[in-house]
Amino acid sequence: MRVLITGAGRAIGAATAAVLHSRGCEVVATARDVGLLGDVPAALRLELDVTDDGSVAACMAAAGEIDVLVNNAAIAEAGPLERYPLDRLRAALETNTIGALRMVQAVTPGMRDRGRGVIVNVSSVNGRVSAPLEGAYAASKFALEALSESLHFELGHFGIRTVIVEPGYIAPGMKQSPRWGLEAPYDELADQWWGADSKLLGEDGRPGPEIVGEAIWDAITTDSPRLRWPVGADAEMILAARAQLDDESFEAAMRSTLGMDW
Repeated sequence: MRVLITGAGRAIGAATAAVLHSRGCEVVATARDVGLLGDVPAALRLELDVTDDGSVAACMAAAGEIDVLVNNAAIAEAGPLERYPLDRLRAALETNTIGALRMVQAVTPGMRDRGRGVIVNVSSVNGRVSAPLEGAYAASKFALEALSESLHFELGHFGIRTVIVEPGYIAPGMKQSPRWGLEAPYDELADQWWGADSKLLGEDGRPGPEIVGEAIWDAITTDSPRLRWPVGADAEMILAARAQLDDESFEAAMRSTLGMDW
């Protein structure tokens, strides 16, 4: 399989490249800064900005036929929505949602002609459960999951599978990004919310990003395909609880687990 991975310069993207390369895939690793790809195991390393039509066209011309697209490139910033810079919300949607669709549109004609292919959209627990101070990121991932559900129906007819991968807390996480508007009174909320990962994961802490790469390998090779793939014990716990509980019960359980009274 020839697999193109966006955002492959670090963390989940780089780990996924390593896992798939070790399984014998021809990995096309891409990043906005191609210099980040020097140590990433790949058959081909290409510059790619998923928000730019010209960059996508140039990358696809160099990449050749793609059997699997892994939409991993994303940005994550945080802050209360009352104060969240609207240009940063637009940036999150442009990269995390529209950029992913731009890549889908680039690879789909070839996949449809061949009658096969897999599109893996790396979402998050935040793609189904929004959290305080992470509303902008969650909005972009909720939207990505909505697009993915439509793609599942639209492209499945042509033999193209769509997969949503939903990691929980992973180490190392995404590139450190700005946090906006955390001055009082939202500083109290931030004090309670940051560190939620340690309360959910306990002494073992966050799993490494290779766990996501392994899940992506399983998702693209399974004999029992399904749309959604939660990754990590916290993701499985949170998403199972969200599916079983009404809004009020889920919020109560979250507050109790995290010790939040804000």
